[in-house]
Amino acid sequence: MWAYFEPVHAVTYLHPRARAAYEAVGLRGYWRGYFAGRAAPLGATEAAPVVAAFFTFAPPMVARALPAVWRLATPQEALRARLTGAVQALAELTYELPESHLVEAADLLERAASAAQTAGRVLGAANAALPAGEYPLARLWQAATTLREHRGDGHVAALVAAGLDPVETLTARVALDGSPPQYLLGRGWSEEQWQAARERLTEHCWLTGDGAATDDARAGLQAVEDATDRAAAHPWRAFTPHDTDRLRELLEPIARSCHTLVPEGSPVGLPALPG
Repeated sequence: MWAYFEPVHAVTYLHPRARAAYEAVGLRGYWRGYFAGRAAPLGATEAAPVVAAFFTFAPPMVARALPAVWRLATPQEALRARLTGAVQALAELTYELPESHLVEAADLLERAASAAQTAGRVLGAANAALPAGEYPLARLWQAATTLREHRGDGHVAALVAAGLDPVETLTARVALDGSPPQYLLGRGWSEEQWQAARERLTEHCWLTGDGAATDDARAGLQAVEDATDRAAAHPWRAFTPHDTDRLRELLEPIARSCHTLVPEGSPVGLPALPG
């Protein structure tokens, strides 16, 4: 199900209407909108909680954005901007689908989001506590976002349990992907920190001497993904197989439309859709 709801959430990072909505409230520049929009459910927070919750960003990069962004837009303004931009993006991407399709998809996805257990999941809990959207696309995007952050919180917990720090996590991913995806490299870590992480992973037998991922790295990262999936499974236990199949059927054309936003060759991290 992650492969179907993650692209719905991701329009907030990929669509020009989402960027324009942030700029309209004074959040000019991609990273101002990113940090303000994603952190806004936590309130006017300082950098430290966001460093912890977002996990893979270098602390100085987060500190350049927070708390300074709250002088440009309040958390409430950032929340309105992110929802406005996401809804406008989805409206453009789903205009061929009937209203009844979107309503049913929103109903089912909200049902899953409302079943998510948020204990120990800071971003998931903060998003779950937001008011439900008034219109189908707003409801759909907010439910996808709650489920996405709920899953992400569990993923961070799995990485911590595996003994990986943020830059080690990114270094291992880069090695496993076989190429240096810029969305991983552009998170504020210095070359010295990347090199130190490579050395630690080599000592841990996750990288070879020439920086290639080992079988231990593949197995270790797969164990993290498996733990993440187990931790994210609870919302779906409330669904019958028919419910799950129906939601997947409803989300598939939406998710495929959202995937069209990804430039060819861009490693933005969206899961591949089955088939």
